Amino acid sequence: MYERIEPAALEYAEDGTPFSHQFGDVYHTQHGALGQSRHVFLEGNQLPHRWQRKPRFVILETGFGIGLNFLATWAAWRDDPKRCDRLHFISIEKHPFRADDLATLHQRWPEFASLSTRLRAQWPALTPGIHRLWLDDGRVALTLVFGDAATALGKLDARVDAFYLDGFSPARNPDLWSARLCHQLAALAAPVATLATWSVSREVRQHLEYARFRIDKVRGFTGKSEMLRGHIAGTPEQNTTIPAREAVIVGAGLAGTSLAHRLVKRGWSVQLIDAADGPGQGASGNLAGVLRPLPSLDDNRLARLTRAGTLAGIRHLNALGAAGHAVRWSPSGVLHLARDPIHEARQREVVDRQQPPADYLRYVDPAEASALADWPLASGGWWFPGSGWVQPPSLCAANIAAAGAALTVRYGVSVADLARVGDAWQLRDARGDLIAETTCVILANGADIRRLDVARTLPVRSARGQVSHLPATDDSAPKVVVCRLGYVSPAIDGVRSAGATFLVDDDDPALRESEHTDNLAKLDFILPGFSATLDNATMDGRVGFRPASPDRLPMVGAIAAPGNYPADASLKRVLREPGLYAISGFGARGLVWSAIVAETLASQLDGDPLPLERDLVDAIDPGRFVLRRARRDRVPSDG
Repeated sequence: MYERIEPAALEYAEDGTPFSHQFGDVYHTQHGALGQSRHVFLEGNQLPHRWQRKPRFVILETGFGIGLNFLATWAAWRDDPKRCDRLHFISIEKHPFRADDLATLHQRWPEFASLSTRLRAQWPALTPGIHRLWLDDGRVALTLVFGDAATALGKLDARVDAFYLDGFSPARNPDLWSARLCHQLAALAAPVATLATWSVSREVRQHLEYARFRIDKVRGFTGKSEMLRGHIAGTPEQNTTIPAREAVIVGAGLAGTSLAHRLVKRGWSVQLIDAADGPGQGASGNLAGVLRPLPSLDDNRLARLTRAGTLAGIRHLNALGAAGHAVRWSPSGVLHLARDPIHEARQREVVDRQQPPADYLRYVDPAEASALADWPLASGGWWFPGSGWVQPPSLCAANIAAAGAALTVRYGVSVADLARVGDAWQLRDARGDLIAETTCVILANGADIRRLDVARTLPVRSARGQVSHLPATDDSAPKVVVCRLGYVSPAIDGVRSAGATFLVDDDDPALRESEHTDNLAKLDFILPGFSATLDNATMDGRVGFRPASPDRLPMVGAIAAPGNYPADASLKRVLREPGLYAISGFGARGLVWSAIVAETLASQLDGDPLPLERDLVDAIDPGRFVLRRARRDRVPSDG
């Protein structure tokens, strides 16, 4: 079910303190708000001392509010010469402010002007779910969770070192201080995790103590004589051997280059291997692809994943451009027309019920749709103003360039065999010569993954897709991407892309006139009568083979080992091939999936908090297929 995000209203108490009429409480103390943030949350968690000289430190905050605690923590981290290598700050907010309102609120602290500007430049669309913002050249990760903490906490996958308990007062917002919530915090706590809060409520103390936190009252800030400080009861982790942070990725398309970029940014040494002579030559080689979500009335897994993927993809494209690695793309907007009147009514209902922010999605009637497409249309549909088209090979090249010297790229190298020898994987070519040896291999080689026996538990199918290239001028319609059981792009370098076909288990690489005809029929369904404007010249195009998944969701994570699994087995019981991972099954949504799933797998490999909810991570786990086979093959009982 879609959790509609209602933004916070910018309002003030009589003394000028930011105030919420919804909760009847102020966002911070009247005087010394920054001093309170530093005293209660930083000093209360023994920061910066506890994060010093560590590779990673994770903070979780219950209530982002106006963002002052984050800004104060970020500034303290920047000022600390012994700071941790990477700071993760996770914050949950049910009613986030709009970026413009944050700008107004942050004017009270001019010392944070630069940090506030950088934060607001990446401020996400106010849609439900997890939004990860990378700041300070990828060394600070702000993971914003928009939604109700009561449900969001149970979906997080993280090991938290310090907790900031900072919602509205327990009397005004008891749900944020409940016994259940305190137990959820304890479930996320790393050994010797600490917490701090300004509240000294007896019920809050009891809830925390029942959840295994040991609590003390200590001196509060200015007007408050006391505050709470605590730590999780338990034994510290024993020193463990840190695994080598190196990997070999097979495949230099969207999947492989995106993952290589995310691992290198975490300090990994990566080899990227591809059989072609350059990046993005396989399924990622089209002239233009579409980056947009696929909403649903029930906000199902596909809808949530495509929303997360689209927003993460746009942030990644902007970050690459800001770093000087520009990608050929345009946030031209995407118009998703209704297929028929029933579908149009459903599209309108999705928007009416969910009321998403207008800068993310809105419904447009036929007249506005016609104006956007610059073509007469009889139906309306969804308008995604921030979405657009992307040239996939340019994104692959930008990922590689941004990764820098820690990434070794080897083109013209084809992996014919992958076998585990001792504790390592050996990759060999068709002659049996050793290509590479490593403890960690990620298969991102599209439909070619089917050739490797170690991936036999993955039901990847090859889907032939032919795109037609139509001659176009820059001033010709449409100026935006238009979709309707197919897509048509604006003119890009004198060519408009239209298509595409989707034929499973058809390995013919040749262009076909019959599929050009199919694409023209789709084009006329999208823009009625458009094909009549084209001349009779022979059309060009491109054929690619996309790795398709039976459930339309990608396959991302550790590859399952074959075995006889009970019908009621869970993912935790699935045996995995040690050190072997897949990032596959993208189908026709490579641009939508690549950024978010690469960040997810990189986070899993490096031990970071995950950027997706647990149920979505499970939904893309490659192990799901062996469990489905086990349930399908179960022998019915005689009873």
